[in-house]
Amino acid sequence: MIETIVLDTGETLVRDDRYWASWADWIGVPRHTLSVLVGAVVTQGRDPADALRILKPGMDVREAYLAREASGRGEHLDETDLYDDVRPALGSLRKLGVRVVIAGNQSARAGELLRGLDLPADQVVTSEEWGVAKPAAAFFERVLDASGTGPHETVYVGSHPANDVFPAKAAGLRVAHLRRGPWGHWWAEDPDVVSAADWRIDSLTQLTALVSDEASDAPPAARPALRSVPE
Repeated sequence: MIETIVLDTGETLVRDDRYWASWADWIGVPRHTLSVLVGAVVTQGRDPADALRILKPGMDVREAYLAREASGRGEHLDETDLYDDVRPALGSLRKLGVRVVIAGNQSARAGELLRGLDLPADQVVTSEEWGVAKPAAAFFERVLDASGTGPHETVYVGSHPANDVFPAKAAGLRVAHLRRGPWGHWWAEDPDVVSAADWRIDSLTQLTALVSDEASDAPPAARPALRSVPE
């Protein structure tokens, strides 16, 4: 039975277009140039921020991030940054009585912005707020604490193999690999990803069917009543 679904943020719920465009504007390069370099380092399995360091050798990304925030040109999120399936999918899951948690590698500021969107989720938290980031095992220990259920009743949803699929699986969680964004598309057919993921999905709306299928397959005695979630 699936009791809790935990979702990554970047390129799972939120498009990264604005994020990288704002960085390109800050360092003074064409947006397409940075976008292509992000794609290049992603296919090499590197930190996407390495694209910034290629363009600005020796750049302290954290220091630059703080400078952007201080100048009023820092992080921003609004409704237009969400993928179209986010609200319908999360709302449907909660109506089924599934606990919905959002937990990804994001800044504390991003956590504030996400909570400000009033998404249909029970908890929204970021790695900076927890003080530990993926793919560390301690991050997924925090995920299980937030889940409130056992590993086999918890599904982690994300697109990045090294940050989402493999460490979540190693922690005993079940995993849905989302074919979305550069990571999700590039590694969609990778044999190791295919083998590790319990499910591969193209849209968050498919999560509702996963929950329903699990419930219907369970023997009657093992089917707890779904929790009622107010409209």
